[in-house]
Amino acid sequence: MPLKRCRECQKEISTEATSCPHCGAPFPARRKWSGRGFEWKSSQTFYGYPLVHVAFGRDENNRLRVARGVIAIGQFGIGLVTFAQFGIGVLFGFGQFILGLTGIAQFAITGLFGIGQFATGYVAIGQFALGYYALAQIGYAEYLWSRAVRDPEAVEFFRQLLDNIKDFFHF
Repeated sequence: MPLKRCRECQKEISTEATSCPHCGAPFPARRKWSGRGFEWKSSQTFYGYPLVHVAFGRDENNRLRVARGVIAIGQFGIGLVTFAQFGIGVLFGFGQFILGLTGIAQFAITGLFGIGQFATGYVAIGQFALGYYALAQIGYAEYLWSRAVRDPEAVEFFRQLLDNIKDFFHF
């Protein structure tokens, strides 16, 4: 295995090293390292934030890239609308773990409307749901429709919600 000097601390390291064992520099055998992953920001901005920001991977300092924009897309994201594995979607979020006003995620922690395996919100739909109105396998709500509880107001609410969705999409 060939050896080379680390570009940061100048100590000998393997050319295959992903980080320097002496100083921690990422990919120390390379002359320059600009990170791994991808990042793009639209030229249009809104109050200083890019209209669209896409970010994945790590930057040149080996820190996780976080998408921050009106529309944020990435592994980690913060925006008005966010598509991320872990994100904060102020208005809407879609991903694995989402925090926001509305969201669709494996874990949707929302204030208004959440759909997910675990969902919270004023209206929550999921395997496990917590809300004012909840449709769930297991849930806790003022009005709950689940395997064990079939509150008539919850049933009517969710049937009306389904009818409104069908009308909206002309089904």
